[in-house]
Amino acid sequence: MSNNVIILAGGQGKRMKTNMPKVLCNVLGEPMLEWVLTACERAELDDICVVKGFEGEQVDKYLKSRNSDSSIITVMQEERLGTGHAVMMAEQFLREHEDGNTLVLCGDAPFIDEDTINGALELHKEKGCSVTVVTSRVENPTGYGRVIRGEDGLAGIVEHKDCTPAQLAITEINSGCYWFRTSDLLEVLFEIKPDNAQGEYYLTDCVELLINKGKTADAFVSENPNVALGANDRRGLLTLNDIARFEIIGKWLDEGIEFTCTDGVIIGNNVTIGRGTRIDSGVNLRGNTVIGEDCIIGNNCIIENTKVGSGVNLNNVQAYESVIEDNVKIGPYVQLRPNSHILKGAKIGDFVEIKNSTIGEGTAVAHLTYIGDSDVGANVNFGCGVVTVNYDGDKKFRTVIEDNAFIGCNTNLIAPVKIGKGAYTAAGSTITKDVPADALAIERGKAAIKENYAKKKLEKRTKKFEDSHKK
Repeated sequence: MSNNVIILAGGQGKRMKTNMPKVLCNVLGEPMLEWVLTACERAELDDICVVKGFEGEQVDKYLKSRNSDSSIITVMQEERLGTGHAVMMAEQFLREHEDGNTLVLCGDAPFIDEDTINGALELHKEKGCSVTVVTSRVENPTGYGRVIRGEDGLAGIVEHKDCTPAQLAITEINSGCYWFRTSDLLEVLFEIKPDNAQGEYYLTDCVELLINKGKTADAFVSENPNVALGANDRRGLLTLNDIARFEIIGKWLDEGIEFTCTDGVIIGNNVTIGRGTRIDSGVNLRGNTVIGEDCIIGNNCIIENTKVGSGVNLNNVQAYESVIEDNVKIGPYVQLRPNSHILKGAKIGDFVEIKNSTIGEGTAVAHLTYIGDSDVGANVNFGCGVVTVNYDGDKKFRTVIEDNAFIGCNTNLIAPVKIGKGAYTAAGSTITKDVPADALAIERGKAAIKENYAKKKLEKRTKKFEDSHKK
């Protein structure tokens, strides 16, 4: 028996005032859809159908960009005629999984979580339910459908506008998340009618139909108070961001992570942090970033899809899709562009940019340096102002610098070029040929001094300035 997922992601979200699908609006830098997908994958549900609608090709593009082993297909909902209609669009997917259970989720409700999914499924199987509704107890249930319980489980769901005064007092609400026995869902799905003011097909009508047929229905109360939360406009989206930000910071505080100040701190849903690490203000940890133990992530760092070892000290660093090994010190004002690999004990100083390069163990790149498309060995020293000139306007070439080399200040290394072990380059050199091991390379233009050249230039500029001010 297989368990699978349908995610409803067809909404336009007009009040977001954006040209992309609502589910691609971000919470802490990740689309709301990504939060839902992550929860499914953490619950080991990786057979997923996404029902797309407005600008559906953007959803396809995003799904293709994910680094995931999940089996995800999409189906199109050309007309947005309600949640029930959206599930109808996945009929073929449902029939291919008719012997199992189907979880239906809203792609714009990002706080669904693994424990809720698995807890509801456990109840669903234990009670032999045709449908299990995930619910939440909230202080202010205004606008939400109320869950009506009977002696044998779920008796029904009543929309807020249809509630009696007694039902309005109920604080258990429908989250919009359901587990269905797939065959039973198919039995009633196409019986629902758009008999309402909106002329839409409501998935909640399937719940009522199953109950009326004598099927078992129940409700699972999630311990997550935010499980039902979504956003209809930018103000609501900002609220989701605030909630997520403090929930995640709180989680890491409980894990022993030190925060000196939470101002501007954003930690993504898929980030992991080792114990003993300190996070300073303005830090933004994104994507699948991994931070090791006993690190200092200093002010204003942006770290995205990067693996950081233990004992690392970063200060005003931006790092993207890179690897930083143990006991590395970087910053301030350093950028690591994709495919950079900084080995153990290296030191990267201020105003340095590294791209698609490996920096060996114990190597020091002091300041004001660009290293691109390079393979740098261990214990290399870079003086100030070094540039690996990797692009000739048509193609890019690599530079190789072997162990213990010393690159003098303001050296230009014109790739492809190789600096041998222990070799030196003299300050101000432009190196165009390979340098053998233990050699000193001096490659400078011959000095030519023209007497009084500057004096004549200055006189010309001065006269031009004076003439312009006489007018």
